[in-house]
Amino acid sequence: MLYTIAVVLVILWLLGMVTSYTIGGFIHILLVIAIVVVLLRVINGRPPV
Repeated sequence: MLYTIAVVLVILWLLGMVTSYTIGGFIHILLVIAIVVVLLRVINGRPPV
């Protein structure tokens, strides 16, 4: 489920980069949060999926 959320965030981030909407900053924040969550799960020894 986390992997699906991360993929959706990456797609939205790319869409924000292409269209340059003001929501792009919000999408960047969500993308960073998703990456941090995945890294924390890997560091704790759990699979990132």
